[in-house]
Amino acid sequence: MDWEVNYYKTEDNESPVEEWLDSLDAKVRAKIFRNFDLLEKFALNLKEPYVKPLEDKLYEIRAKDTKGIYRVIYFAFTGKQFIMLNGFTKKTQKTPRKEIELAKERMKEIINE
Repeated sequence: MDWEVNYYKTEDNESPVEEWLDSLDAKVRAKIFRNFDLLEKFALNLKEPYVKPLEDKLYEIRAKDTKGIYRVIYFAFTGKQFIMLNGFTKKTQKTPRKEIELAKERMKEIINE
């Protein structure tokens, strides 16, 4: 069975990652979805430049175009699924601490459900 990409959902059943993706330019969105497809196919074997490990079992999917650098932070969860926790446009060299902390909070929510 292949791996599957799923999205973090709030208690109100809203998906901040999907909302963020919907706000992006179609070309960038296509690049990110292509990387999601690669992730489903190659799973934990997918490496840079598509995926980069962060910390505490968190990884980021990477995409860029002429307008910016885009990241989606995720983790591998039981049942062969990758849970996309949050997406953002990267403006600095390092991944912002607040984005990592937000992803950690969401990951804890999912694990503790």
